[in-house]
Amino acid sequence: MEQQLIAILQGIRPEYTFDRSQRLIEDGLLDSFDLTLLVAELDQQFGISIAGEDILPEHFVNIAAIETLLRQYGVTL
Repeated sequence: MEQQLIAILQGIRPEYTFDRSQRLIEDGLLDSFDLTLLVAELDQQFGISIAGEDILPEHFVNIAAIETLLRQYGVTL
């Protein structure tokens, strides 16, 4: 799942290397608009619908946090 998430993130911000960061937002790799795009892409790729009230910054801290969020929605790869 990690490589698939990295590919999605690089589709949003191709200029960054996401697998090296443990703080995607704090390191400046993602901003609020990027998070909106990421949520839409996760919905499209994995068929999940993340409600607005369920979106918290800690869900997008790093790749592992995004994987945890996806698992909460039943996604397994």
